[in-house]
Amino acid sequence: MPTLLVNGSSGIAVGMATNMAPHNLTESIDAVCAYIDNHDITIDELMKHISAPDFPTGGVIYGYQGVKDAFHTGRGRIVLRAKVHFEEIHNRNAIVVTEVPYQVNKADMIARTAELIKDDKIPGIHDIRDESSKRNGGSGIRIVYELKNDAIPNVVLNLLYKYTALQTSFSVNNIALVNGRPEQLNLRDIIKYFVEHRLDVVTRRTIFELKKAKEKAHILEGFMRVIATQDTLDRAISIIRHSTNPQAAKEGLISEFELSEIQAQAILDLRLARLTGMELDKIRAEYEEIMALIKNLEDILANESRRYQIIKDELTDIKTKYGDERRTEIDYAGGEMSIEDFIPNEAVVLTISHAGYIKRTPLTEYKVQSRGGVGNKAATTRDEDFLEYIVSATNHQYMLFFTEKGKCYWLRVFEIPEGSRTAKGRAIQNLINIEPDDKIKAYIRTNDLKDADYVNKNECGDD
Repeated sequence: MPTLLVNGSSGIAVGMATNMAPHNLTESIDAVCAYIDNHDITIDELMKHISAPDFPTGGVIYGYQGVKDAFHTGRGRIVLRAKVHFEEIHNRNAIVVTEVPYQVNKADMIARTAELIKDDKIPGIHDIRDESSKRNGGSGIRIVYELKNDAIPNVVLNLLYKYTALQTSFSVNNIALVNGRPEQLNLRDIIKYFVEHRLDVVTRRTIFELKKAKEKAHILEGFMRVIATQDTLDRAISIIRHSTNPQAAKEGLISEFELSEIQAQAILDLRLARLTGMELDKIRAEYEEIMALIKNLEDILANESRRYQIIKDELTDIKTKYGDERRTEIDYAGGEMSIEDFIPNEAVVLTISHAGYIKRTPLTEYKVQSRGGVGNKAATTRDEDFLEYIVSATNHQYMLFFTEKGKCYWLRVFEIPEGSRTAKGRAIQNLINIEPDDKIKAYIRTNDLKDADYVNKNECGDD
């Protein structure tokens, strides 16, 4: 099988480094068979059979450009992500990891994440638990990131991707020895040289088997001369019985039946039990079988197409016995996606209190009242605090915060913690890195942050 492609390789020597990714056995064999059928096949056509590397730990290949680069040039950077999903545990949102990227140490990753949480690099995580177990029918890896009540799961997940080993990269560098010289190989080159190697192996193996078959046939031809009739068999036995020593018996057989030394020695070594009628029939059948084998081996050496078919048949047998499905999923659009692709652009209401508490509430929590309505409470505040600003926005918009010192900070609306209609919210100082002696004086909602735009004083929420 194409071991270099299936198992991959990693190492460095004499200034040359290689880092080859593992691939799926079934896909690799399909690609090799496709090359055998069409030696002019292109890399893009091979990629219909072998879609991407397949890592034993599973995970997700995030984006496809790195795979294309690796297959076409022999070099590429493949981004790997853990396989995750969201659950609700103990009335809290949780991020659950079931597969980690290739070559990531689970314990080290959890320890590093705990340090980042302690340093406030990744806010919003309440607890981390390693619930991995293969006992009692367990599925294996299970790492639970339990979130705080006000945390946004997608935001926390993207921070984990950014700062921890939940997202890593595999740098492909396909350098291998070809006829004793190091070369950088694309996907087609790897398959091409493997097929050439297998063709050489099948040829040399067939030559060896043909040589052994002819040697066996030569001995059986001597047997056939001696056992051709009952008379020839009796003459051979008589020569052996009346010879003074084994050498004389050998010479007598050679002279009488025109045998070679190897044939004569084989007859001398023949057990008497093989001279029964049934055993003589087996010798004749074995001779016919070996002659058919010789004819078949000679035909294999004479026809290259048969040697290629043998390679395909052997690969197909391996695929049938050991082939399996891909473990690593492919997110083809991954490299082009951003965090807002995970968050619906729904309408929300932002409320900001005089003391600087802010929250985001879905507009659906508010309703239009008819005449005579008594109103709804919009927020809960401290005794000395009061609600100062109410801003309508959408999740994908931006909020700008201007301070007394003339600085401007910004947040995406979806990054502002969500709260119920009566919740107090969170202090803005906990969301942006504002100096202790500074204070926010104005707010602006905007659709995007373009250099060509400017801010009019009258647009600010505070003069």
